[in-house]
Amino acid sequence: MQTTIYYSEEDQYLMDLVDQVARRERKSRSAVILSIVEEHFERDKRLGEILVDMGLVDPRQVERVLERQRSLPEPKPIGEILVEEGLVPAEAVERALAVQSRFRLS
Repeated sequence: MQTTIYYSEEDQYLMDLVDQVARRERKSRSAVILSIVEEHFERDKRLGEILVDMGLVDPRQVERVLERQRSLPEPKPIGEILVEEGLVPAEAVERALAVQSRFRLS
């Protein structure tokens, strides 16, 4: 997939900052911009919300799994339940957890 970004001269300083980060982190300009966008949209979200954003489950499925989670005698992570029920692959949960943990403050 390809995207073109149009910006004005006033925004050049932002692209220069993106380029600095890209060089420092040895990433492409696109990868840096996507990580910024990801942070903006995913910063305060829970795992189920991130998986909905990724298009892997719908909000009703997440709510149903949360209800099941609350009814269990022993606590179990929502990601584990989603995988057990075959709603998402384990790799998708790992990716969503990586996104989530990237923006959590310790």
